[in-house]
Amino acid sequence: MSTVTIPSYEDATDRYEIVIGLETHVELGTRTKMFCGCATAFGADPNTQVCPVCLGLPGSLPVANRAAIEATIRIGLALNCRIAEWCRFARKNYFYPDMPKNFQTSQYDEPLCEDGYIDVDVNGETVRVEIERVHLEEDTGKSLHVGGATGRIQGATESLVDYNRAGIPLVEIVTKPITGTGKLAPEVARAYVTELREVVRSLDVSDVRMEQGSMRCDVNTSLNLPGAEWGTRTETKNVNSLRSVERAVRSEIPRQAALLDAGERIVQETRHFHEDTGETTPGRSKETATDYRYFPEPDLAPMAPDPAWVADLKSALPELPRVRRKRLQSDWGLSDHDMASVLNAGAVDLIESTIAAGTTSEAARKWWMGELSRRANEADIALETIAMTPTQVAALQGLIDAGKLNDKLARQVIEGVLAGEGDPETVATTRGLAVVSDTGALTTAVEEAIAANPDVAEKVRGGKVAAAGALVGAVMKSTKGQADAKTVRELILEKLAS
Repeated sequence: MSTVTIPSYEDATDRYEIVIGLETHVELGTRTKMFCGCATAFGADPNTQVCPVCLGLPGSLPVANRAAIEATIRIGLALNCRIAEWCRFARKNYFYPDMPKNFQTSQYDEPLCEDGYIDVDVNGETVRVEIERVHLEEDTGKSLHVGGATGRIQGATESLVDYNRAGIPLVEIVTKPITGTGKLAPEVARAYVTELREVVRSLDVSDVRMEQGSMRCDVNTSLNLPGAEWGTRTETKNVNSLRSVERAVRSEIPRQAALLDAGERIVQETRHFHEDTGETTPGRSKETATDYRYFPEPDLAPMAPDPAWVADLKSALPELPRVRRKRLQSDWGLSDHDMASVLNAGAVDLIESTIAAGTTSEAARKWWMGELSRRANEADIALETIAMTPTQVAALQGLIDAGKLNDKLARQVIEGVLAGEGDPETVATTRGLAVVSDTGALTTAVEEAIAANPDVAEKVRGGKVAAAGALVGAVMKSTKGQADAKTVRELILEKLAS
């Protein structure tokens, strides 16, 4: 790459057609692992949740987890998939230290769910992403590389393996190639993963926390000249945030375009995405199905889901996110643009819960999309993890509605709540934050503001009532934002009319 010139993203997408595909892994939130009774708690001490089955010790036999199979079928149904009448597991030979058995029990040519789709909205347009398959497998362990500068194996002095994750039920959702998106390929990739995460979350089968690895994406990208055969794809592995999914596609397109411009070939390989630079670097050459040497798992019986069971699961699906959003958008009276902003901010559930706690949609959206989003961005955390609950937001608005706080004081209350000082009313009391509306207490401040701004006062006396705003501002400043603006305005007009 040192001898080629990287074109701009715009230039690359002007000249090449883009094909993307996404393979998304979702750890299921089952109580036990896929083929044994080991616990699945996140954050347990290393190698404390293992047994002969998930370590693949001789003589141990797996037993499939019914809850995981049910969860996978529900995901498939929510993604409009056909549920297989008959399927089975296979052994995927896998010689890496994070899989102690040297093979992964997965599904190969007979997955549990196939041929579905999901609709996503991008820039006001609906894009249908077709799903090739949804299959069930077990997760691998986790390698930890010590001694290097980046935490990767390159430069590490030693490597450790935690097998707690090995054997946790893992659903892999694979799209068919997504074509025709043009310059919007990165946005489509992000929108797809966003929608998929919302669907899985609505089913309550996984916490889909990308930062903890319970949902992670492999992003495939290839370029070809218009009308030519699809190009060789690369696979950017384990991208673990929505923003990074979009950045990974946006980064890979100019890199591949540069190679193609120089007459070089694209190497079919996995690549690593770097959050700090937004670039990808080579991983390993990409194995094919032949390399994995799949064969039917001899220790597990084939599965034939009872059609009546599948029908019951389908009838019990919850309202899916896309349908729910349309309902909420109508209820809240939002434009498509405003609803998209709410969705991108991850605020749909927060706003709905705040309304349920007793306030209006306007107030709930104002706080979550305004002050709280700003503070979450400053702290570089997800909005849903900020230390203020929907109930507390509703209580805050309740104090405003009761005339005890104004918006400026409310922002100071939020600061206290986030600092762990208690609920909004407690913070307001402790910090002495309360709107002053007593006319006796405000009269002096009003008289001082008029005396300090005689030119403004004269304009108001001359009939320019709008100029009174400057005097209101002066009083608010002198009372440190605690004056009731409406009362102040009334006092000012009364004084200047006499």
